[in-house]
This record gives sequence, C-alpha cells and structure tokens, in this order.
Amino acid sequence: MKVGILGGGLTGLTIGYLLKKQNLDFEILEKNNECGGLCRTMQECGFTFDIAGGHIIFSKDKEVLNFKLDILGDNKVRSKRNTKILYKDVFVKYPFENGLSGLSKEDNFECLNGFVKTINQKYDIPKNFNEWIYQTFGNGIAEKYMIPYNEKIWNFKTENMATFWVDGRIPKPPSEDIIKSSLGIETEGYIHQSHFYYPKQGGIQALTDSIEDKIKDNITKEFRITSIKKEAGKWAVYGNNEKKIFDQIVSTIPVIDLIKLLDEVPEEIMNAINNLKYNSLITVMLGVDTDKLNDLHWLYIPDKNVLPHRLVFPKNNTPNTTPEGKSSIVAEITFNEGDDISRMTDEEIVKKVIADLDEKKIIDKNLVCYQKLIRLKYAYVVYDLEYEKNIIKIHKFFEEKGIDLCGRFSEYRYINMDACIRSAMNYVESNNFTQ
Repeated sequence: MKVGILGGGLTGLTIGYLLKKQNLDFEILEKNNECGGLCRTMQECGFTFDIAGGHIIFSKDKEVLNFKLDILGDNKVRSKRNTKILYKDVFVKYPFENGLSGLSKEDNFECLNGFVKTINQKYDIPKNFNEWIYQTFGNGIAEKYMIPYNEKIWNFKTENMATFWVDGRIPKPPSEDIIKSSLGIETEGYIHQSHFYYPKQGGIQALTDSIEDKIKDNITKEFRITSIKKEAGKWAVYGNNEKKIFDQIVSTIPVIDLIKLLDEVPEEIMNAINNLKYNSLITVMLGVDTDKLNDLHWLYIPDKNVLPHRLVFPKNNTPNTTPEGKSSIVAEITFNEGDDISRMTDEEIVKKVIADLDEKKIIDKNLVCYQKLIRLKYAYVVYDLEYEKNIIKIHKFFEEKGIDLCGRFSEYRYINMDACIRSAMNYVESNNFTQ
C-alpha cells in the first residue's frame, strides 16, 4: 500500500513521520519549495521571524508535547510566560480577568460587579458567542476586553459566532480568582501554558524541519496538484504534467482548495464550502535598533484604533532571533479580502503599524532598522452560526468519496499545533495500513 499525503505542513509531515516509523510507503506532495505551512520561519539580515505570528510549544496532551520536545532534541528553551494586554495605555496582566487590579478603580469595580452578577444567575443556553461572553464574564469584562478583542482578531461580530468551540479554549474563571484578581492577590489563568518551549535556533520552523529531515526522501516539493481522480480502484493525483498513483490519500491542504481538484461536486456541497468562513493574516516584521524593548513574550491590543491585535517579541523567547544589539517585533493583523485592511498597500500597513507602536511608546519609530510584510490567505477558521450545518455535509461528502481529511484547514477546525499533531496521530492509529 502507498499513501499519498497532500500538503507538507505540520500535520502532513507528522503523518509521514509516523508512517515511516511503521515502515509504510508514502509520499508527501507539497506545492511550495519548502514545507512547514503556517509553521514556516523567515531568516533575513540576522533576524528570525515566524511568518504566521507567534508560535509557542505547549500542550495539555503529554504525548504530543513529548513528541515535539523529542523531535527538537537539545534545540529548545523553556520560558515562563510573561504576557500582557494593552488596555487604555496600561499593561494589564493576561488573561484580563486575572489582572483586574491593574485597572482604574472604576474599571475594576465595573468588571468585578458585572462578574458577581453572573454568579448563581440562571441563563438560557447562549445562542451565540456574544451571549456566552456576557453570561460567563459579565458586562464589565465583556465590554472592556472580551468583545472588542475577539471581534478584532476574528474580524467577525461575536453575535454571529457559534459557542460550541469555547469549551476548553476559553475556560470559565473560578469566582474566587476574579475576586482575588480585583483585590490584587496574585492569580494565574491558563496555567497549562504558563510555561512554554521554543526552539533555541531557527524559529518554529526548526520543529517542522526536524520532522522533514527524517522523511525527506518521501517528499516531493513544488508539486502543484491540478486534479484528483479515482482510476481502477486507486487514486490518481495529477500535477506538474505527471500522474501519481496511491492506494489511499489523506489531505492536509485547505478543503476550500481541495474541492476544486475534484470533478462533479454536488451543488449542495459547493454551497457548503463557499459558506465556510475564515480569516487571512498579515504579519508585519520589524527590526529595532535597541538591545531590549521589554520583557514580554506577547501583547494583546483590543483597541480598534491600533492596527495589530497582537504583538510578539521573538527575542524574549530566545536571543538567537536578532543580530547583536537589536530587537524585533511581529505584529499580527487579521483581515478578509475586500475589507478596508485588504485594500491598504503593504507600505501603508507598515507605516500605520510603526506609527501606532510609536504612539503607544512600544517602540521609537526612528529606531526601526528592518521591515517586512507577509500576507497569508488561510490563518484562522471562523465558527459562524452556520458552521456546524455546513461542515457536517462536507465531512460526509469526503468520507463517502474516500478522501481522508486531517489538519486545521482540511478538517476545517480551529486547532493549534498540538491538536494538529494529535489529529495526525489519531489518523495513523485509526487506520489499518498494510504493506
């Protein structure tokens, strides 16, 4: 048996690595000249930037965490998270509900009072994400941070988003933690990521490069797939004026692109695909001519007048990301084709980001010594109110077709690196591959 793996991002590479360990035959087809997908890293002028923003290595799944750490070997460092939220020009502890004492007395009171009113309150099941936020956190936290930040990062109204995905991703804070936070008693939220790992050298792509190095003979790069067909009981994948034959295929490429490679797709399925929502991402990478900017790993910015929703400071993960005496920032900006941000030129976006960060005293604009901008089409899966209805149809179609889906934009789930690896592990474990 030969397995065709479409896409050489983290999920595809992990599937290949696990198949290799079982001495199974496979080939990864990657359209770009390098693997890694959203886990790619750019190195230029002595700076190292992860092109899809800030990646860190953590997981509540011990098997997955050990997999990543073992792959990296000695090329890793461990850090204690230092993350803030920029609220009214004040650096507030992250998550917001654990930093209430950093607010003004008025804001602190409104947040605590709003939360207290939710305790023992009986609510109807929330119809959307907006209602869930109000019911979980109360008016103060909802309106000061949770709603503005989420609508900024998702580029989508919270009242038009579903709620099924929040369980485990946005934990409901214990009431005693909120009260302690308001009084200034130290509390810690999201403790599963309070410590994290990061590659010592090479950025996050060091992880995917380490996997790739072990299976490189089974990878074909710059292979642009033009069509996929079932022929004589096997799968024929066409591209680059050739045909590759597989007994089984698993796709890790975006399902929105995968569907275009098939013939005779029912209108109902095309409509479901076309109704899927996602965000694109702009990353602005800046080099700054100063040795140290701050001690933060990343900074959330809910203010809609500031272009980025999050800033990442790579040097605080590992000093090997900048030339000596320099610092760097990665600014993340979500957008959708056709919106105001998408119509801005690269030059306009970089200029606005630098001006915003200078105004907020995060950098001195006169010290910017390097700048680069990258646009990524697929970044975040958005769970709108129609998502579940559409994805059920799509998954059923591909299951009946015999094409396996695995990974963030293939399964079309908002999952992080650790969940992509878990998905790959589950896929290999659940299939009875034979030689």
